[in-house]
Amino acid sequence: MEKIKAQEHLVIIGNGIAGVTLAQHVRQGSDCRITMVSSESPLHFSRTALMYVYMGHMRFQDIVPYADWYWQEQKIELVHDYVERVETNDKKLVLRNGAPLHYDKLVLATGSSAAYHDWPGQMLKGVQGLVSLQDLEQMQANTAGIQAAVIVGGGLIGVEMAEMLRSRGIAVTMLIRDELYWNNVLPKEEAQLVTDHIQQHGVELLLQEELQEILADASGRVRGLRTRSGKELPCQFVGITTGVKPNIDFLKGAGIDIDRGILVNEFFETNQPGVYALSDCAQFRNPAPGEPKMEQLWYTGRLHAEVLASTLLGDRKPYERGPWFNSAKFFDIEYQTYGIVPAQFTEQHESLYWQNEAATKAIRFLYEKGTARLLGINLLGVRYRHDLCHHWLQQGYTLHEVMQELPAVNFDPEFFQRYEEELLHQYYTRFPDRQPPVKQNTWWELRKRFSLFSDSTSC
Repeated sequence: MEKIKAQEHLVIIGNGIAGVTLAQHVRQGSDCRITMVSSESPLHFSRTALMYVYMGHMRFQDIVPYADWYWQEQKIELVHDYVERVETNDKKLVLRNGAPLHYDKLVLATGSSAAYHDWPGQMLKGVQGLVSLQDLEQMQANTAGIQAAVIVGGGLIGVEMAEMLRSRGIAVTMLIRDELYWNNVLPKEEAQLVTDHIQQHGVELLLQEELQEILADASGRVRGLRTRSGKELPCQFVGITTGVKPNIDFLKGAGIDIDRGILVNEFFETNQPGVYALSDCAQFRNPAPGEPKMEQLWYTGRLHAEVLASTLLGDRKPYERGPWFNSAKFFDIEYQTYGIVPAQFTEQHESLYWQNEAATKAIRFLYEKGTARLLGINLLGVRYRHDLCHHWLQQGYTLHEVMQELPAVNFDPEFFQRYEEELLHQYYTRFPDRQPPVKQNTWWELRKRFSLFSDSTSC
């Protein structure tokens, strides 16, 4: 593929983190015309901060990181319109309100929306998901003056929605089909910790329960729901948090290969020349062994954009994500995960796990039996330095090598309590032959040794 030319037009559908990052990086290396099209909002905003707008901690203008003049200065055109269809033969977008938009290169970064599962009553007023700005606005209206809400499903969106509703004093019940919250993602100890913590914040969890039917009142609004076990729960709002689906319906008939998402190779190329897809809406045709077909995370969307920008600027390179990472928040417990920490361990897995007495903090190092190679890290209520955790996994560190550098990983030891001593005690109990005969390296000694890592780097 040739480098994008100055006279060419790059059109990006979507102004989320992937679309904006791509536009910014391409602009740094090219004078080509760049247009971003979005029906959701005229300007890019921080999607992860939508919950704080609802809770009153921020205003919408506070989560818009770039002012109007920024886009003019960067010569990035913004079009606030809905794309009705893409005509790849003519390299043209048909817009709902504006004139057709022609492109030389097209990038689809259209994101996703809440996935429904054909439940009776799911289209009633007061039933919705939470992904877009329009979802937030709808939730503001749907929850005004209500007393009770039910959230169907767990996951990260579910717990965010629960925190939002509880901030307004609304009674919240969550239907969780597993034995514990997020039991299909977290090992049992972490899942139990998070389950207990959510309940302590006034959320009722109905475990091993699923939605059967949403019930309507005389006006066509939700009045409650019935579960598979026959329980009837009165409520005036139902939050759907059972997953998301890519926004790709408008691509039907465009000649672009689609499965669950838009099919792409490791360069984010679709089957149509000059057409690419990124982030939530993209599905890898041939993912690497053990890697997911779709990566629907904020940080992977940004990485996708950086790799594609490099290709568009003439440095063609395949996407290699590196060690997996994700972060979230369960009310006031932060969560970070690095590498691979499955919910169920195999015979080849062993782990070092520490949890405080209050069950508000936990650290797990998962490693390979026999070789002791580090496989993954789970953190709850404790923040570690992203760059060092990434370094350990990328360089293939063993648990023993990690323990030697453990004092250097705490993100901010000046202000936060440290828990490495307790974890090291467990480690030396398990591996007494590793007990050092001399005093351990102090944090400051290790900090000097690993000065290549920035003190402020964390996610």
